[in-house]
Amino acid sequence: MQKTALFPGSFDPFTVGHENIVRRALSLFDKVYIAIGFNANKKDFFPVKQRVEWIESVFQDIPAIEVVTYDGLTVDFAKELGCGFILRGIRTSADFEYERAIAQVNKSMSGIDTVFLLTSPEHTPVNSSIVRDILKHGGDASKFIPEKIKIQVARVSREQ
Repeated sequence: MQKTALFPGSFDPFTVGHENIVRRALSLFDKVYIAIGFNANKKDFFPVKQRVEWIESVFQDIPAIEVVTYDGLTVDFAKELGCGFILRGIRTSADFEYERAIAQVNKSMSGIDTVFLLTSPEHTPVNSSIVRDILKHGGDASKFIPEKIKIQVARVSREQ
């Protein structure tokens, strides 16, 4: 039986921390769906279509990774795709407490387990909000963005 995981998030933008979690998850799962969710409460910095293209370019040579978009409940989408697991990265104890509560509710609703991977120490301070803030103010966020999308992110953020 194939082990599949859904890695949900806004990925606005996708960071080196996200990339690290996905690459490490490949040793645990046969397939990982990177799922870009729509959050009506958030204003997107980069268009969803652009984020999909960027993430696909990072993993273009890895058929076990597929980038998808969704709206609605994450557990419903995971069930729709036949995923047995939801994948989440944990940077801090605050992340753990927040994610633990969601994981327990998701498990209760759907039977789907959540697997937590601790962020590699060098990526612990990196998150999309910080990267967006750096980009909004014309800073150099290149060390926080995967190599294959650095130039594209810098160009698009200058145009905004």
